[in-house]
Amino acid sequence: MHIEKNVCDNVLWILLGVPGKTKDNLKDRLDLEEWGIREALHPQERGSNKAFLRPACFAMNRDNKDVFLQTFKRMKLVDDYASNISRRVHLKERSMWGLKSHDNHILMQQLLPIAARRALPKNVVEALIELTNFFRQLCSKVNKPSDLEAIQDRIALTLCHLEKIFPMSFFDIMEHLPIHLAEEALIAGPVQFRWMYPIERFLLTLKEYVRNHAHPEASIAKGYLMEECMTFCGRYLDEVETKSKRPERNYNGGTDFGRPLGKKVKVSLGDITRAQAHSYVLANSEAIALFRK
Repeated sequence: MHIEKNVCDNVLWILLGVPGKTKDNLKDRLDLEEWGIREALHPQERGSNKAFLRPACFAMNRDNKDVFLQTFKRMKLVDDYASNISRRVHLKERSMWGLKSHDNHILMQQLLPIAARRALPKNVVEALIELTNFFRQLCSKVNKPSDLEAIQDRIALTLCHLEKIFPMSFFDIMEHLPIHLAEEALIAGPVQFRWMYPIERFLLTLKEYVRNHAHPEASIAKGYLMEECMTFCGRYLDEVETKSKRPERNYNGGTDFGRPLGKKVKVSLGDITRAQAHSYVLANSEAIALFRK
């Protein structure tokens, strides 16, 4: 969990060129010059003793950063899938911060390739997609030993592809630890039974119970007892909205059709599109599974 968060943070910082966070700076370019590799990225001296750093293939200009960040800004995710990631996007500064561990989890496995396809070159996008596919397969609910052995062989090639793109300073210990994750899953079992998401979420709940910092244990015990009492009483209050009976944020009103998120948009389907949609429903609806058999 923490490996995925650190890898995602490092990727976002170097793609967006966040000052003080990115691994692509003058010191890293001087290292490339000292090692005699990637001559195109060596710093060039210009007037008044200033060094010019030529943009790398993974560096985005202002327009590409806007496209990259607007993808996250306009996303609307369902309840309990992730937090409101659009609040973490700051278009004026062209950056993202304040992401939680689970936000990085969703970005790395689902959202990052979607945003990168429109803002980065093909070779960079392909390497990032390989990295996201590794974490997605590793965190799958069902994994066969053959699947884990396959991604264990593949992650080494993925890191080699990334080494051809990003500077050497990008690869700290966190970027090399994925080499061992597939082998760990083969020995210890699925990842979702060993990661820290439920434990850290419950620890946050306990920390919120603390009111008297001189006696945190007593505050946690008292707060937990009050929470249990309120939950017990709330189950007998049918006409009162309680914490356990609060409607969902995107409540659809109890209808089978649901309701849109945001402004309604009418779309007219052509004959071919309508036939394709109709066939898809017939082939995938559980209501007519018996008739298909």
